[in-house]
Amino acid sequence: MYQKQNIIFKPLITEFDLKVRIGVLVKEIASDYNGDELVIIGLLKGSFMFMADLSRLLYLHDIPLLIDFIIASSYGSDTVSSGKVTITRDITTDIKGKWVLLIDDILDSGRTMYYVTKHLRKKKPAVLKTCVFLDKPDRRVIDIQADYVGFKVPDEFIVGYGLDYDSRYRELPYLSTITFKESNPDKKDNHKNFTK
Repeated sequence: MYQKQNIIFKPLITEFDLKVRIGVLVKEIASDYNGDELVIIGLLKGSFMFMADLSRLLYLHDIPLLIDFIIASSYGSDTVSSGKVTITRDITTDIKGKWVLLIDDILDSGRTMYYVTKHLRKKKPAVLKTCVFLDKPDRRVIDIQADYVGFKVPDEFIVGYGLDYDSRYRELPYLSTITFKESNPDKKDNHKNFTK
């Protein structure tokens, strides 16, 4: 059975700071964009919150959007990348000749981003740029950088705002690092009041 009390949460970035940074990021994207229509592609599952907020703010900049998703995985149920990337759901939008922005939750080893961008370039977009919510450069094994980065973060396991541990904690509106401990039912969760 799943033991939530075995996880220690340590707040990392507040909900307020996330919103402020995303607003700045959208302005950077909007200032660079000069196409007729922007195709934004979310790498599921982790990017869904970040992508939704970006989409709503891009609308305020009068940028017409097409939205699609791709699913690629290299984690499974572990906290360390398996190193093998597989695409289980491809995009359905024709991106040939279009301005495309690939959105991901975190740039870690670089394997997934490298594999997916290589895959998308075969579809011949006019421009392909990448945007990641978090960049964890200490974990990089492939030399790849995102065009737009929300936050650089330490080499710790992070949950919240779309990021999960074993499919849990994506719903948290802020970011928290997690570590694991021996079961102690008297220890209270320390992540309840980190939404401001």
